[in-house]
Order: sequence, then structure tokens, then C-alpha cells
Amino acid sequence: MADIFDFVIVGAGSAGCVLADRLSADGKNTVLVLEYGGTDIGPFIQMPSALSYPMSMSTYNWGYETIPEKHLGGRILAAPRGKVVGGSSSINGMVYVRGHAKDFDAWEQLGAKNWAFRDCLPYFKRLENAHGGEAEWRGTDGNMHVTRGTMKNPLYNAFIKAGVEAGYAHTLDYNGYRQEGFGQMEMTIWKGQRWSAANAFLKPALKRKNLHLRTGALVDKILFEDKRAIAVEYKIGKKTRRAKARREIILSASAFNSPAILQRSGIGDAEHLKSLGIEPLGNLPGVGQNLQDHLELYVQYAVSQPVSLNSQLGLFSKGKIGLQWLLSKTGLGATNHFESCGFIRSAKGVEYPDIQFHFLPGAISYDGRAASKGHGMQVHAGPNRSKSRGSVKITSTEANAAPQIHFNYMSHPDDWRDYRRTIKLTREIFAQSSLQEFALHELKPGTNTQSDDQLDEFIRQNVGSAFHPCGTCTMGEKSNPMTVIDSDCKVVGFENLRVVDSSIFPQITNGNLNAPSLMVAEKAADIILGKQPLPATMQQPFVHPDWQNSQR
Repeated sequence: MADIFDFVIVGAGSAGCVLADRLSADGKNTVLVLEYGGTDIGPFIQMPSALSYPMSMSTYNWGYETIPEKHLGGRILAAPRGKVVGGSSSINGMVYVRGHAKDFDAWEQLGAKNWAFRDCLPYFKRLENAHGGEAEWRGTDGNMHVTRGTMKNPLYNAFIKAGVEAGYAHTLDYNGYRQEGFGQMEMTIWKGQRWSAANAFLKPALKRKNLHLRTGALVDKILFEDKRAIAVEYKIGKKTRRAKARREIILSASAFNSPAILQRSGIGDAEHLKSLGIEPLGNLPGVGQNLQDHLELYVQYAVSQPVSLNSQLGLFSKGKIGLQWLLSKTGLGATNHFESCGFIRSAKGVEYPDIQFHFLPGAISYDGRAASKGHGMQVHAGPNRSKSRGSVKITSTEANAAPQIHFNYMSHPDDWRDYRRTIKLTREIFAQSSLQEFALHELKPGTNTQSDDQLDEFIRQNVGSAFHPCGTCTMGEKSNPMTVIDSDCKVVGFENLRVVDSSIFPQITNGNLNAPSLMVAEKAADIILGKQPLPATMQQPFVHPDWQNSQR
């Protein structure tokens, strides 16, 4: 038994929610969204400060892991993706970073025609409703509310001041003219609630009769007539169903699941598919390759004054915070606690920032456990343009079998150099008077970790994913054998089949990936509907005038 729709979208994550809204907007196209996860209703997802809970719950997270990472001493790292309406935008840290303008210019240089910054900025502006920032660079009537924190904790401003004292700029809007510098961080939170792609785009659109959402739908594969995609085969419980598409099938299933579905459908490296008993429909060796991510470390300090979040980690405090949030959507429950940040260059000769700082006024691990008994603060620090590349491969034809995820972290020697620089530059910022007013001593890496060998061992044992996977269905020139989709997001060599999510990024962007994932879908929707693209911008972003000779 098959249903027939104009468009079938696989995945109700960041990109899928935007596409669902835009493709159904005129009321003419019938659109089906297939999502394996269930409802996002409940305080674990909707309360911003509860962000550590949904990521560790199998209800909301696919629960993927890497294979042992050789260059990290054989460690196996968590690789979460959202298995819920809203996808990873329902379990992420709610940080909103567009990326640097030069990231998108690099996409164009790598073969993604019409995806340079001048082409992408109008779509960032269309999707967002920014409450702050530089007016001429920001959108103010889009679906995605972007806000700033209250900055009540004195440590937030101390971090920004320390960056300025260290010789860096104070940026008023890192999502505007100037990313480089220290300033307030932006978040996808609205009226004290997580503003996921589901809340922003999907739920309002579901009021239309031509848009349908089917949850609990585990997509197995795409069905073809010759090279034309005609249907999606999926299971709800033990029942196998099919959804036919009159116009197109669009994969928005994540950097892990989009390539896995293509491979199960017979699209990928032909030899790999044959080894699993899958008949190749087309040899696209790039499917599942070019996997990229951001790694980060916590650089933590003990704090001398009772101002950090560490005093709020007890059950009584958490209960009080939760009650205030439930009653009024205010207080410590209404923020993700990432309210100040920094973007800097690691060395002279680096054209635009390649290090990102998320500051937190507490010394806490991602699972919510305290790093020490007293008060603390930390920065999540990491290089943003690793040269290491990994892969995603299915190991079974079963839809519920996890793919093999191998990031190949720290496999490029430059990554070690960049990470050592990151730690040294972070320590320098904490040594400034604004933070020394609060700092007692370094908790991690610790004052006894100084030599390159010691730093490398600390990195090997402690570095973790920032959960920003991308690149596994790379967009580029059709002549490139590793290209998976063309600049119109069409799978090369096939009809009526596109991929629209973070897997299409040719190169990882400078910052968290939710914002560029939303933008990609916003722009792709116009392409799919055959609309004229928004006029390209002539705005020129800041690049340090002496970047070749100066690090700051």
C-alpha cells in the first residue's frame, strides 16, 4: 500500500523542517515528512538549561558511536544525532553561529556554484528573526528567533574583557560584519524556550492540510525506475510501507543517515555495496566520504568567588530552577548558559578565525557533573578547520543497524600543532586581569601540563566531539569523482533525488552547524521550487587588514 505525494522529505531535523514549511507554503504541493523519532513535547527538550538530558537519552538520540579512533589512543567517542521531531535542533546546545563569510566562498572554490557568501547571506537573513546584532547584516522577520542572554553572571563580561586585554577586538555581532573577536553569544531560544526548527518551521506549517508528518517511520531505502527515484520504503513497527513521490524525494536525514540511506539504496562505492550484497545503481565513491567534525577541550579554572553555576548543581537547586522555568519560563532554566564567546586566529598568516571559544561560568562536564567541589569556570576551545577526514559506511542492509562512523580524528599532523596553539592561547586569555580577579588555579589541563608531549597526551585523552558532523554527501562539480550532489542539491546521475542537510557541506563551517544547516534548506527550497534566487549581496565582511603579519 503506497501513499502518493508531490514531495517526500526524509528527516524532520533542522533542514527537513525548513523544507517542509517552504515546499508546502503555497498550499499546492502535497508534502510528506518521514521521521523515526517521536514528539519533542516535554521539559527535557523545551527547557534550555536541560540540554544535557536529551542528548543522553535513547528516546531522543540515535546513540551512534565512532569506531576506535586510532590517533586518540583507541577511544570510542559518542556521535549523537537527534531522533525526535526537530532532529538535532531539539537536542543541541542552541548556539547560533552562521559561520564565517570565507567558509562559503571556500564552498564555491570547491565546486559549489552559487553557494558563495554573497549568495548565502540573503537566505540567512530570510530565515532569522534576530533580537540584537547589526541591522544591515541580520534578518528580523524570519521564523528562527535568535536571542542573547541576560549576561547577569559577572564571569561572562570578564571573559569578553579578558579577550580585549589580550589584544583582540570586541565584536558587537559575530554573525554580522565581524566574526573575529570576543562578544555575546547568540542562541536559538525564544521566550525562555528552546526554539528548535520544529517550533520555528514545522509546527506552524502542520496547520496546512497539504503537509503531513509521519513519526516512528524508519526509512530503509529509496526505490527507482532506472535512475529516477519514485518512492521511499520505510517501516512503522513491523509493517513495511511505501511513499511515492510525484516530483522529488529529499534526504535530510543527517551526515550519518543520509549517506547510509543512499548506500542501502544502491548509491555509493560500487565495491563496498557489492560486498554487502547490494546491487549498485550508480558508482558514487564519495557517498559517506569527507566526514568532518569539530573537536573541543574544556580548559577549566577554579573560581575564588561564589558566582559560578557549580552552586546550582544539587537536586534542590535544580528543582527550584525547573519550577521557576515551568511557571514563568525565566531564570537559570531559560538559558543554555553559553552567553559569551570568542573567535580568533591561531597564528599570523591565517586569514580568518580558526579557533572558537564557548565560555561557561561553571566547571562542568557535558553530562552535568561538576569538575571540582568548589566554584569554577571553563571555556570549550577548539580549532575549527581540521584537515582530518573520515567516513560513514553501512555494514549491513538492515535499516536499524548503526553505520560504521570513523572520523579519523587528529590524523593530520597540523591538527596537533593547531590544538597546542589553542591551549596556549586560551591560557593567555585566562591570565588577563579581568579573569584573574576570579581565577584561583587551573584545573584542566593543569599547571603540570606544559611541554608539547604533555599537551599532546592531554589532547589524546580528553578531546571530545562538539557534535558537528558534516560533509558526507559533498556538493561540488560533477566532474569531480568524489562529488555526490551538484549545486542544485541533486544526486549526480539520478533524477528526482536530492540531499539537503549538513552532509552536503564541502568544508565544515566556522562554528556550530545548526544555522548553516537551516540556511542550506532555505536556499535549496527556492532551487527545488524553481524560484529566482534572492539577489546576491554586495556586503563585504571584516577580514583583518594585516592577517598575513599579525595574529591579532
